[in-house]
Amino acid sequence: MWHPWKKGASGFSSQSTAEEVARGIDASGLTAIVTGASSGIGSEITGVLVLRGAHVIMAVRNVESGKKVKEDIIRKIPEAKIDVMELDLSSMASVRRFASEYNSSGLPLNVLVNNAGIMASPFALSQDGIELQFATNHIGHFLLTNLLLENMKRTSHNSQREGRIVNVSSAGHKLVYREGIRFDKINDQSSYYSFLAYGQSKLANILHANELARRLKEEGVNITANSVHPGAIMTNLMRHQKLIEFGATLISRLPFIKNVEQGAAPPTYLALHPQLQGVSGQYFSDCDIANPSSLAKDSELAKKLWEFSLNLTDPK
Repeated sequence: MWHPWKKGASGFSSQSTAEEVARGIDASGLTAIVTGASSGIGSEITGVLVLRGAHVIMAVRNVESGKKVKEDIIRKIPEAKIDVMELDLSSMASVRRFASEYNSSGLPLNVLVNNAGIMASPFALSQDGIELQFATNHIGHFLLTNLLLENMKRTSHNSQREGRIVNVSSAGHKLVYREGIRFDKINDQSSYYSFLAYGQSKLANILHANELARRLKEEGVNITANSVHPGAIMTNLMRHQKLIEFGATLISRLPFIKNVEQGAAPPTYLALHPQLQGVSGQYFSDCDIANPSSLAKDSELAKKLWEFSLNLTDPK
């Protein structure tokens, strides 16, 4: 029988909060970027990283919402080091603009939390003509990570501190099209299923982290890359699911549904905890290493996705 309060090997359970997993950790001197930081677990991750002393850059699509979150955090933590920058992950131009501004700012980068995402949205194409969930959840983060990677390498070398990249995925990666990533049908509207397309994008998050971890290790760089399922959380990520939204009050009382503080715990754990020093290329559920789908462990699929993503993000 599954017990949500039972602690795993990490010493934390699915009911642990982000503040609990980060308690006692000194993150002063660290600079972190959190995407999707204006709501949900992104704002909670931001608040806890700041509480532990990190300088956090909130990378958000809605700058006004981001500023309100910043103000709320500063009211609670007056000494908070926090900035807001615009980032629309569905637009490669926006990603490039963000990365250029950040890299030219002189700020270092120790931690990148690729958290932002959309879930099971109706079929649509991004500004770059790519299916919107795949574009936002994977391609935007893939490009962002690549554009910030030299900064992270330099920061790790200069500071002699491990850099960390965290891809927020989902157990939904197991509910996916038969072939996993539909390289030849990414934009095929006729066979589009919103939940399967979401699963495809979340599978891509894991494969991206795995291949990135392999490349970083091969290069001998002191940066880790991992992916994580934060748990089932009632946030505005589910805004396209009217039935779920309608039953939110009832569903939120079920033991496997987390609140935002609990959902933010696993990504925060991966971003900060000393227990994970040197751990890379792993998939976590809650705060423990877990077993993803067979597709998520397919190294050849990961390499193919990497090349496919490079081609899609090539400015030509």
